[in-house]
Amino acid sequence: MKNLNLAGANLEGANLEGANLKGANLEGANLKGANLEGAYLRGANLEGANLKGANLEGANLMDANLEGANLKGANLEGANLEGANLKWSGLQGANMKGVDIWCANLEGANVKGANLEDVCFYCATLKSANLEGANLKGADLRGAVLIDA
Repeated sequence: MKNLNLAGANLEGANLEGANLKGANLEGANLKGANLEGAYLRGANLEGANLKGANLEGANLMDANLEGANLKGANLEGANLEGANLKWSGLQGANMKGVDIWCANLEGANVKGANLEDVCFYCATLKSANLEGANLKGADLRGAVLIDA
């Protein structure tokens, strides 16, 4: 299913566990409560997508575009977000334990109250990100840009 155009699609509650959505266009798609556990979303466009409460545990989102996406309360435990664009995304209350966010862009992202335990932020941009109440236990912030965070 790679390189699919699902822009604006209503996939609320869909079971896409382990799906290969490499390079898919999911811009503005509704994936609220969807199961994307272990899904392959490398290079996918999820700009403005609604992923509220979605299960993305162990998903590969390397180089994905999640700018302005709603990931409030989503489960991203163990996901790979290396090089992903999460600029202005909403990650309030999300579970991101053990996530790899190497060189990702989280500028202006709202991660208020999120679980960021053991997250590797190496070289990530967190400029103006809201980290209020976030759990940063064991997080690696070496080389991260934290201006106004």
